Amino acid sequence: MEFVVYILFSKKCNRNYAGSSSHLIQRFYSHNIFGKDSTRLYRPWHIIHVEFFDTKEAALKREKYFKSGRGSELKNKIIKDYLARWAHTLP
Repeated sequence: MEFVVYILFSKKCNRNYAGSSSHLIQRFYSHNIFGKDSTRLYRPWHIIHVEFFDTKEAALKREKYFKSGRGSELKNKIIKDYLARWAHTLP
């Protein structure tokens, strides 16, 4: 089984979210359509970064890193670089 760590961005609210899952598409639908979690307030979300891992433990470690101080710096750089290239394509 493959695991992913993803970064979502909400242009509407200028918010981001990092998470992990073994089913990215289903999890994305959960964030954007079906879910009732805290991310529902910032819809629509766009997937702007994905990393693949062989184990759940490795994916969770990377997700935790993105939520740390140093990891937030990298996450913000990824978002900034993405927006510099693709912001005009986001609805």
